[in-house]
Amino acid sequence: MDLGLKDKVALVTGAGSQAGFGKGIALTLAKEGCDIIAADIDLKGAEQTAAEVKALGRKAIAVKADVTSRTEVNNMVKAALEQFGKIDILVNNAGGSTPPHNFAETDEEEWDKDINLNLRGVLNCTREVLPHMVSRKSGKVVNISSVGGLMGVAGGSLYCAAKAGVINFTASLAQEVAESGIRVNCIAPALGNTAFYDNFPAEWTERVKAMGAAGRTTTPQDIGNAVAFLASDVSIRIAGQCLRV
Repeated sequence: MDLGLKDKVALVTGAGSQAGFGKGIALTLAKEGCDIIAADIDLKGAEQTAAEVKALGRKAIAVKADVTSRTEVNNMVKAALEQFGKIDILVNNAGGSTPPHNFAETDEEEWDKDINLNLRGVLNCTREVLPHMVSRKSGKVVNISSVGGLMGVAGGSLYCAAKAGVINFTASLAQEVAESGIRVNCIAPALGNTAFYDNFPAEWTERVKAMGAAGRTTTPQDIGNAVAFLASDVSIRIAGQCLRV
């Protein structure tokens, strides 16, 4: 099936981790014919992802960007538009979490870290890209939330609250921009086969893993496939939805 993604330009945040969803998303979109802006706070990682995109025969640039900084996000979008002249697809993938523990033991610094990275980062990137999409009356925004944003996870209250915010931001924004030809959706991955949980307690990781289908972790390719579908013309009638993977 032709997804209609050839020659589209996709901006993928959090694309620097070589074991993360972002890289999987970038490479999957590249295989479908997209040119890629690989953005990450880790520039070397983003450059490696961009190099692999180029090896697939597509154009790519790497941009250093901390999504919690409006200035860096603004520079990221400027670099993307200077290089490609357009952004057809925005994938808000960058995220992370402080180590899980009971909410009563958390402090405001941890609140800021989780909320700023997982929710405000999505707001920052979308706010900078959206006027460009509205002016073109075309665009796809795919936000990466989490199954934790749908059902909650003990010990992950901050992260789950932020990811729930992403889901409802998606649903609300989709209604606002539908008439401008822009489709906004999100994906809620279960436990990922990534480096996300490397520094987390084993007991907590096992509890989250139990939420997955048949104990199987979600791979970057799984998420890449879901993003390609939601970014494609095939899903043109789907908006404001949260796809659990």
